[in-house]
Amino acid sequence: MSSFPPLPRHSLVEQAIAVMRERVAKGEWALGERIPKETELAQLLQVGRNTVREAVRVLSHAGMLEVRQGDGTYVRSRTDPADVMHRISRSGLRDHFELRVVLEAEAARLAALRRTERDLKRLEKLLEARGEKVSGSVDMEAFVARDTAFHLAIAEASHNRALSELYRYFVSEVRRGTHTAVMEPALPEPGLAAHVRILDAIRNQDPAGAERAAREAVTPLLTAMSQA
Repeated sequence: MSSFPPLPRHSLVEQAIAVMRERVAKGEWALGERIPKETELAQLLQVGRNTVREAVRVLSHAGMLEVRQGDGTYVRSRTDPADVMHRISRSGLRDHFELRVVLEAEAARLAALRRTERDLKRLEKLLEARGEKVSGSVDMEAFVARDTAFHLAIAEASHNRALSELYRYFVSEVRRGTHTAVMEPALPEPGLAAHVRILDAIRNQDPAGAERAAREAVTPLLTAMSQA
């Protein structure tokens, strides 16, 4: 039986990244610890030094490793955000919307507490632009983009940078889920009235009402999924 052809270089890099990421995630290389040198890694992984160098570059860019010139490469974080988002993208639609509820409910609650007049005017403008979905007469891609812009603005009005950045990172999955909801007749996509209730609570600086309105907007959709 003939042997397999050599793996393409990019495949070797991906394999090296996977092995190194796993070692960091499992704590085999502890936080703050210097990892083996390039030559040692090449021997351990049985790949060339260029492959190791590229893998380190990718993981450094992801924030898992930190390259200190003249000193070595250190473990900076056990989590690779890109890997996390990849796993999120593979989760089910119901999981996606349950996570969306958590993020949007807290964002709405904080926005009601902290929003400025400038935030409020922006939200009013974005909700007016979003409008109501009317089947057969709306460019769905454009509608989903406007809907996403409104929810992202709420996250930004929370004035919690960690939350707003997480939501921004999550926004591509939000758009995928929203697009699925608006295109599927059996799923009750939250309408304009539900969004108006969220905005009204934020305007009235009612954190409990804003959180409740954000949850209630998606509850019918989650209920429909549970019954499917």
